[in-house]
Amino acid sequence: MITLEEIPPECLKFKFINASGPGGQHVNKASTAVELSVDLDNLPFTPGLLSRLKTKHHGKVNKKGRLIIQVDSFRSQLQNRRQATDRLIEMLNQAKTPPKKRIATKPTKSSRTKRLDKKKRKGEKKAHRKSPNLE
Repeated sequence: MITLEEIPPECLKFKFINASGPGGQHVNKASTAVELSVDLDNLPFTPGLLSRLKTKHHGKVNKKGRLIIQVDSFRSQLQNRRQATDRLIEMLNQAKTPPKKRIATKPTKSSRTKRLDKKKRKGEKKAHRKSPNLE
């Protein structure tokens, strides 16, 4: 389980921007939305974890190799900052477990016979639709 203490602070960069949505005058004055930028190349994790993270969240990784997380769920800057770090930790923990390898299976004999029977019945149904040949 990855925690925030394992991530070096120099890899994290917080930027506060104006939030959108309801909030009246407050939303226009205060920069409560958080944009967390994470330098993936300098994180102290395995290359496998980082590659899984990049492939899973490829839309959030920019050309410079930085993961961008934007949060404007709350009207408080502190809560948005906490939410952004929680999302980062959740992403890292999901990428930590490698995906299970798929084991190829064959269809059972009964399922094959069922499929062929259905095909035969469907073909017969279509054959009955034809006008009879009166020659």
